[in-house]
Amino acid sequence: MAPDCKGKAIVVMGVSGAGKSTIGQMLAEALKCCYIDADDYHPQANKEKMKNGIPLSEEDRIPWLETLRDALRRSIANGETVILGCSALQKHYREILRFADPNYKPGSHICIVKFVLLHAQAEVLAARLEKRAAEGKHFMPAKLLQSQMDLLQIDESEGILKVDATLEPQAIVNIIQDSMIKPWSQ
Repeated sequence: MAPDCKGKAIVVMGVSGAGKSTIGQMLAEALKCCYIDADDYHPQANKEKMKNGIPLSEEDRIPWLETLRDALRRSIANGETVILGCSALQKHYREILRFADPNYKPGSHICIVKFVLLHAQAEVLAARLEKRAAEGKHFMPAKLLQSQMDLLQIDESEGILKVDATLEPQAIVNIIQDSMIKPWSQ
């Protein structure tokens, strides 16, 4: 990793099944930096709700996002680059995460916290979720996918990098590195 890449964060975002954990871990490995999986920060009550097919409310999400923001802030303050795998479906959720940057000006989207959206068709995502559930690998059932897709809002002014989540994982990591990491190093 280039020295001037330090003290930044990339949030690999999208709905469940998009590949946030896989891509986030691979990207962190390629950059030799820390990976944070937002799912690990959910309180048990949130996991139980989702497991039972109940979408999270704002009251469930906001404290979780604030905890993630604080984790990013600590890494950035220590000069570390960090990759976060997090749904970050709505603009105001991403705004909370942007405040990990101590110099962030609200609404400016000029920030050392950058976002990558992994997107795919609903059928692809549902198949991935059903496979994970059958393997007992995740608490999120496929029946909540539509509620997440309904929540997803992207504002072009945010400058979010959009990547096709059906590409091979290494190709996705390469696109992220070419689009985000190389410009940091120039």
